[in-house]
Amino acid sequence: MKRIISIFTFFSLTLSFNNQLFAQSQNTYQNPLPVAFGDPYVLHVAGDKYYMYGTGGVAKNGFAAYSSTDLVNWKDEGQVFYAGNPNGWSDSTAAWNGAYWAPEVYAHNGKFYLFYSAQWSDNPDKEVENFRIGVAVADKPTGPFVDLTDKPIFDPGYPIIDANVLFDDSGKIYLYYSRCCYKHPVESEVATWAKKKGWFDTIEESWVYGVELKPDFSGVIGEPVLLLRPPVEMSDKQAEWESRSVTSKEVNRRWTEGSAIFKKGDTYYMMYSANYFGGKNYAVGYATSKSPLGPFTKAANNPVLQKNSERGGVVTGTGHNSVTYSPDGKEMFCVYHARTLSTGEERVVFIDRMKITEDGKLIVEGPTTTPQLVPSR
Repeated sequence: MKRIISIFTFFSLTLSFNNQLFAQSQNTYQNPLPVAFGDPYVLHVAGDKYYMYGTGGVAKNGFAAYSSTDLVNWKDEGQVFYAGNPNGWSDSTAAWNGAYWAPEVYAHNGKFYLFYSAQWSDNPDKEVENFRIGVAVADKPTGPFVDLTDKPIFDPGYPIIDANVLFDDSGKIYLYYSRCCYKHPVESEVATWAKKKGWFDTIEESWVYGVELKPDFSGVIGEPVLLLRPPVEMSDKQAEWESRSVTSKEVNRRWTEGSAIFKKGDTYYMMYSANYFGGKNYAVGYATSKSPLGPFTKAANNPVLQKNSERGGVVTGTGHNSVTYSPDGKEMFCVYHARTLSTGEERVVFIDRMKITEDGKLIVEGPTTTPQLVPSR
């Protein structure tokens, strides 16, 4: 059955690629892009190219990369990080094949740093989810990346994933991450409601934290600060969309993960994903703050990116995005993964325009599957 699905996905992506070739001849492109992995992160290297990294795809026990000059045509650069590098600290034999997830690469002081999450080999209690965050370094965006040390950046005492880094104007560097739902039951009105219905005894939650990084990435400064979590009260305007995995009886978890922070003017925007990452309800919202470590206020127009299958579209599972700009720097783009009716359970990459309005509202113009103008050059 898996082989049949893989063949079907191959032909679906081939059709998408052919459609793109036609679209590009008309100065347009069309989603999804012919790249099949999750949690896409795009790095734009000044004077060079765009590089995209993600979870899964062609990589085994590590991460692969693609390169592009226009955000539309992508070249497979192969695997750029291997867990078995000389300083590797992860366990590739653990659940989810080591759980090499959500890579993000940053150019800094002439080097390239890859932040990622994986299963930590130091696991005396044999926890199923023993995720931590590490950082690897390379001289080129295509690697090979080697872990800075033989251990994660730090150990908060619970599993963490989805590293995101901010190089702030102040000169300080901040790490953002998601505390996993694993063994983290939280009391809320949604949890009480689900228990009364006899669906779930407890609801586990993941929360987004931020902490200052040491300049050499060897550890953190101070204690992590809780920045985002699912709503406690059902009357909260965010509760409906952030609780869909529970209220649809899909799973007993509520997620706040995949943070992506950037600054516009004097405001920090933190985009985040909620709901089950493997389901149809995965969606993106955002919150704003005047400080890198909050407090953050969730936006009234959330979610800003979600499935369109209930509106006649074919897209579901939109989430874990990154933000990049067109070659001329004039257009902002949201890069994310999603699923379509033709790709099935395979996560594929989408890229859609986004903007910040004059009154500070963030808007994502997607998900789209019709021809769109190529990014401005």
